[in-house]
Amino acid sequence: MTVEAYSATAGDQTDTITDDARRLRRRLGRADLRAVPEARRALRELLRHWGRPGRSEIAELLTSELVTNAIVHTDHDAVLTAVLEPDGLRVEVRDFVARRPERHTPDTDDDTHGRGLVLVESLADAWGVRPHGVGKSVWFELGAEAA
Repeated sequence: MTVEAYSATAGDQTDTITDDARRLRRRLGRADLRAVPEARRALRELLRHWGRPGRSEIAELLTSELVTNAIVHTDHDAVLTAVLEPDGLRVEVRDFVARRPERHTPDTDDDTHGRGLVLVESLADAWGVRPHGVGKSVWFELGAEAA
């Protein structure tokens, strides 16, 4: 039974967050960079009362990186899923391109690309890439308490 439900609609997007599932699922449109701040907003609502100070902000940052990578580096839709469990948070972005993400080092200090996976690797408690029949999922996990 759902104790509380939150539902918001942005364009053709609908997020549903329920207390019993504590799950967010959102379709990310192809090449739609508006999905990045919208995903952060939806995740912020999911994590409203979660974790020690700073943990939800780290989750938002890492989610932004995964969503941006899926939108910028593929020519397909993607799906964001975030699940709160008793021991922490798992965020996954599934796209429909089999090519694995590559960690890049920026050429210069002014380069605006190439830091996303470095941030994920540095700040997440765990992360990885899981292949699917068509495409892959890039995921990370964060505990509610700082490591």
